[in-house]
Amino acid sequence: MSRSPSRRPLGQLEAEVLAALAALGGAARTAELVARLDGEPAYTTVNTVLHRLHEKGFVSRARVGRHYLYRLAVDESELVADRMHEHLRHANDPVNVLNRFVRTLSSEEARHLREMLKGSGGGG
Repeated sequence: MSRSPSRRPLGQLEAEVLAALAALGGAARTAELVARLDGEPAYTTVNTVLHRLHEKGFVSRARVGRHYLYRLAVDESELVADRMHEHLRHANDPVNVLNRFVRTLSSEEARHLREMLKGSGGGG
C-alpha cells in the first residue's frame, strides 16, 4: 500500500477493526468483530467502519446469505508501520519519540530491531 498525500490516517476504531480481522486470520462477520473489540461498540458503528474500510480498499467482502464476510485486503505490518510513521511525522521531537519507543521494547523485540538495523533494514 503506497501512501497517497490525500489519504488520511486511520481512525482508532478503524485500526482496532483491522487488528481484530488480522488476529482472526481469515474472514469474519460484523458480529464476530464486535465481540472481539474492547468496549463492544455498537454493531451499526462497526458495520459503518467496515463499509468505510471496504471503500478505502483495506478490506474485501463477500456476501454470504444476508451478511458480508470481511477479510484484510492489505498487509497488516504495512498498515501499522504507516501509522507509526504518521505519528513520528507529526511529533515535535521525533528522535525523542523513537528513543522512548525503543526503551519500551521487550528484550526480544529489541534483539529483532538490532538484527534488522545491522542487516539491510529489511525484514517481515
